[in-house]
Amino acid sequence: MKRKKYILVILILLILMFVIKYAFVSEDYKQTENLIDKTPELVLNANDLTNAYVKNEENSNKLYAGKIIEVIGIVEETTTLNNRNTIILASEHNSFGVICDINPNFTTEFNQIQKNQKIQVKGICKGFLKDVILLNCSIELKPNE
Repeated sequence: MKRKKYILVILILLILMFVIKYAFVSEDYKQTENLIDKTPELVLNANDLTNAYVKNEENSNKLYAGKIIEVIGIVEETTTLNNRNTIILASEHNSFGVICDINPNFTTEFNQIQKNQKIQVKGICKGFLKDVILLNCSIELKPNE
């Protein structure tokens, strides 16, 4: 009898974990709202954002994670891996940068971007995994200064 209860509890926990994971994953994919008209909570450059996370990730998550932020930086690389348009903004730390997952509505702007071009992106900060991660980014092209 105890074994059946144990198996039932394990089964319920597994189902609950899958439901929660599905809810969070599907919510991330639903975030295709155009942020171009949204007012960012913070505006900073790629170096400042990266430096903040390198110095104190926990504090930076409190300041930036989950918020709409605007970041100005220099394009280090663009990729279309897994049919996702992604821009990497350079920082003074060679090992770190800002990864910007681009909203599909900005494919035209993405295709115009060149390496070493100065751009401004607005996205939802998700945190730091060797690079700062921004999702659902809008792009504003800037002439090189």
